[in-house]
Amino acid sequence: MAASLLPTLLRNEQGVDIMERLLIGDRRPVGRGGVTAVVEPATAQPFAEVSCASPADLDEAVATAKRAFPEWAALTAVQRADLLYRFSDLVRTHAEELALLEARNVGKPIGDARWEANHVAETLRYYAGAADKFFGHTIEVKKGGLDLTLHVPLGVVGLIVPWNFPMVIATWKLAPALACGNTVVLKPASLTPLTALRLGELALEAGIPPGVLNIVPGPGAEIGRALAAHPDVAKISFTGETATGRSIMATAAQTIKRVGLELGGKSPNVIFGDVDVELVAREALASVFANAGQDCCARSRILVERTVHDRFLDALVAAAERLVVGDPLDERTQMGPLISAKQRETSETYIAIGEQEGARRICGGERLDRPGYFLRPAILVGGRPGMRVVEEEIFGPVAVVLTFDSEAEAIELANATMYGLSGSLWTNDLKRGLRVARALRTGVLSVNSSSSVHLQAPFGGMKQSGLGRELGMHAMEQYSEVRNIYFETQAG
Repeated sequence: MAASLLPTLLRNEQGVDIMERLLIGDRRPVGRGGVTAVVEPATAQPFAEVSCASPADLDEAVATAKRAFPEWAALTAVQRADLLYRFSDLVRTHAEELALLEARNVGKPIGDARWEANHVAETLRYYAGAADKFFGHTIEVKKGGLDLTLHVPLGVVGLIVPWNFPMVIATWKLAPALACGNTVVLKPASLTPLTALRLGELALEAGIPPGVLNIVPGPGAEIGRALAAHPDVAKISFTGETATGRSIMATAAQTIKRVGLELGGKSPNVIFGDVDVELVAREALASVFANAGQDCCARSRILVERTVHDRFLDALVAAAERLVVGDPLDERTQMGPLISAKQRETSETYIAIGEQEGARRICGGERLDRPGYFLRPAILVGGRPGMRVVEEEIFGPVAVVLTFDSEAEAIELANATMYGLSGSLWTNDLKRGLRVARALRTGVLSVNSSSSVHLQAPFGGMKQSGLGRELGMHAMEQYSEVRNIYFETQAG
């Protein structure tokens, strides 16, 4: 295969740094779905062009994955693990390159992008280690004999990943899928396809057989839907907005396809009055404005006990005003731009809606006087149930603060949403912490912490935040089928 164009970052005659194609098997064909310009959020200028797949290209990718499946599935778990270890090591070697691509393509601070590139390597290494440690069971049945279960791969799996954490979420899905013996067709988001394509190249370089990992950039409405409908795809794993998840689930139902969905969120940050207010304010800030608020786990509903409300707001605003918003490639930057002009306009619209509904903006919400899709983080106070800014996912740097007087009211407010993905709870009262943690309807909850994700632990939502789990050994269950085999042992 030809060497990648990505590391060179050479400009073509049109002033575009990169021209990328599909990855099907070990080929880099030009897609028949046209060309998409990839815009750098920090400059609002194109810096790459990506050839997009057509439905015919998708059919070819699925057929390639289907042909590669028997040989890949027939490898021992140890053999697959060895290849995934090599893949992990190669990613680690190229971590700076991947970080630069992600920082430019998504607009995230370079320090965050470096952490994510190394997290990709760690994820591959974790599932390399998991491959030969995912066991079936022997079962005592009434008839005697020997009954046992096997975990077997599903076949071709389709992975659809979002634009906010492109290489991280792609790896959360493809690593356990490959470890279990599946082959993969991955559709990256149209806005952020570059690191996924580079990971595909590195997989081939690591020795992953051609056809095991195929990557087809293209519009979700066409290629994502075709992937969900394809009769030769055994499972779809999708991360994205809830409305699209509903559509994918309905489409996949036509072929009784297995579905994993990690969808939207409007996560609560519940803060009781017995905590260190200044410390929690700093943590609350990071938990909603990291990645410019473009995170389904963002704790964008801040619920504060009335006894510390004013002190907390003072500390939160002071921390927000110190936040360094700027060039993602500047080492000092803590928050970069939003992904697009549309996403920035959505955030601005919600700020205006919140003020019309009766909330009060106490800081932020202004654009930076520079090119790119920058917006200072905004904080609204006076939030109430029923407000759109309280109930709807904004996916931008906008937080709304609500007040509660009792434990029961805090629980009621926290659960008053159709979402149930993540959240935080802050208290130094152990008994109350246990009571409230059990009562909150979220798939992931952090007590006295803002951490949503732990590679070794399951991640996923309740209610309309999705179904299924990613990460940890739970992910291996999502990419395998349980087969039961009974051996008769009675003589004659």
